[in-house]
Parts: sequence; structure tokens; C-alpha cells
Amino acid sequence: MPTLDPFPDFPKTRAPLPPEYAAIYLQHYRNSREGNSQVLGLAQRMERWMHKKVAGDARQTPKATLELGAGNLNQLPYEPRSGPYDIVEPFRELFESSPNLERVRNVYHDISEVPANARYQRITSVAVLEHVENLPELVARSGLLLDEGGSFRAGIPSEGTILWRLGWQLTTALDFRARYGLDYKVLMQYEHVNTAAEIEEVLRYFFGVTHRRVFGLMRSLSFYQSFSCSQPRLDRCLSYVRRPSDR
Repeated sequence: MPTLDPFPDFPKTRAPLPPEYAAIYLQHYRNSREGNSQVLGLAQRMERWMHKKVAGDARQTPKATLELGAGNLNQLPYEPRSGPYDIVEPFRELFESSPNLERVRNVYHDISEVPANARYQRITSVAVLEHVENLPELVARSGLLLDEGGSFRAGIPSEGTILWRLGWQLTTALDFRARYGLDYKVLMQYEHVNTAAEIEEVLRYFFGVTHRRVFGLMRSLSFYQSFSCSQPRLDRCLSYVRRPSDR
């Protein structure tokens, strides 16, 4: 009898971006990561909460780290110069000119490229999990790469909550409209395929211990959330990674 799929809604799929959005997509990403306006700078300052929470354990002892979706390497300034640092990032043009690249040991295009015998004390991500179409597989593979006693640490926007929606509508959306004359909602719907609640559900399925913190009053009234997960359920992780590719 076949095993029921714990996440039948994954992997998710994206419709192609309209041409006018695709034409400015990479430039907008760079602008937002670099805070190239007063409004984007404000959004970036708020995001520091996620960066700091993710890096919060790294100053204790040197730890081997794998960062998922490293983008332009904007997490590295928050990380101490200790322990090897590997990244997963499919878009080389985002990080190839970064001054932080000299701190990176290995670059992988996809987590499936990381050697199966590699082990990390930390696997991290900042503002990434909401974008991942096959989130359960990414988290399952991460669990298998964690060393004993290691932790999976993630910062995410509180996608699906009213405070988060108001936050981007009053900051990034205004800048986007002024720059390009386009509706930022279209880009957000394309980018954020997972809500914060869906992400937490996946994390709690694959990890025995999951702690959540919020930047706000509570989970439903927050801008950002951070998660520290440990004790991966290796049987679930291995089972999910080995499932047929048509899931």
C-alpha cells in the first residue's frame, strides 16, 4: 500500500512573469539587496533582525556552515570569520562580484550537488524558504546534511499575515511603483509561493525540535519570523528524498 504524501501541494509551480517584470527582475533584486533608495534602505534595516537571529549561534564556537540561497552574500557580514562556509546559490551573477566571496569555500548550484557525506553544524537561510517550490525536499536534504547536534536556522517574512502585507505595501511597493510604474503585488505573488504557516509546518515535520521567534507582537501580527531547528527526523528526511520524482 503506497505511503500517503505528507505534502501533496508540493512541489508548487510558478506561472511565467509578464515580460515587463522579467525585464527588470534582476535589477530590482540587486536594488533591494543593496538598499538603493531611502525606502529600500528602511526595508533592509528591518531585515537585519533576521540576519542577526540566524547568526546568533555562530559566535560560540567555529562551525561548518551551509547557507541556502545565499544571493549576494549579504548574510556574511553578520557571520564571524570562523569555520568553513559553503553556499547554495543558482544565480552566479548575484555573488560573483561580492567582496565577501573570498570567505566562501564551496559554491553549489543546488543542494542536491552537496556531497552526501558532507556534514554541517549549521545550515542557514535568510528570506529564502518562502521562494522554494519544492520546500519539503530542500528541508529534508538539509536534515540529512546536518552533523549530530547541528541546527537548521532560518529567517523568513511573515508571509500570509496582515502586518507583513502592510509592511511591503508601504515600503517596497511604493519604491517599485515609482521606479518602474508597475504593481509590486504581481512580483510578490510570483516570488512568495509559500506562507509562513506552510514553512513552519514543513520544519516541524522534519525536525524533532523547532523554536520560533517573531519580530512583532505575535505570529499573526509580525513582520518576520526566525526558526532554530534541531534533531532532524532522519527516517522522514530519507524517505522524502527517496520518493518518486513525480511527487
